[in-house]
Amino acid sequence: MAVAQLTLSSKNYSSWSLRGWLLCRIAGLKVEEKLIALDDAENRAELLLLSPSVLVPRLTHEGASVWDTLAIAEYLHELYPDAGMYPADRIARAHCRSVSGEIHSGFANLRSALPMNLKVRHAKFPIFSGAKPDIERIETIWAECLDSYGGPWLFGEKPTVADAMFAPVAERFLTYAVPVSAMAAAYCRTINSWDIMREWIDEARVEPDEVEELDIEF
Repeated sequence: MAVAQLTLSSKNYSSWSLRGWLLCRIAGLKVEEKLIALDDAENRAELLLLSPSVLVPRLTHEGASVWDTLAIAEYLHELYPDAGMYPADRIARAHCRSVSGEIHSGFANLRSALPMNLKVRHAKFPIFSGAKPDIERIETIWAECLDSYGGPWLFGEKPTVADAMFAPVAERFLTYAVPVSAMAAAYCRTINSWDIMREWIDEARVEPDEVEELDIEF
């Protein structure tokens, strides 16, 4: 029996839903998934990039209702301190929280120029110039982490909250064939080959596109 419920949006389009789901899997919390219909008003607001923070994903667990991906991360870390969601070292843990917070609150140009769509691959895609500083900053974050902690994950040998937060970005880079450094490309492959990421992608690819406008907006 699942001990928690995780409310999700589209598996193909929703980067926030992916993050919340990955966090639960890293923590080892078994969840029952509740999918919101694609024509739900709040769901569409998130999918069409009109709102960066709505009430999806939402984790319901033992009387607690937690939304916002970073709030879910902290809640799970409190519940499962030995799951390795954050690095054990204090300084590395602070670094992990900082880069996770940065991707959570910023990079608006990247989000709008390269929306998540796991069903497609572009051999070449014109990238809006306003998104290029976001891409450069992400490459810098990844390089600093991989150099400092040895990879293959951002903070060493195991995935952490930071990897869950940056996973949708890595998938965007693959979807749109974004030219990045060899180190960044290797990290994208690490994310894409992650067993739970493959599970999510497989489910996203068979998800019906119930809202025709999504194809236009994206």
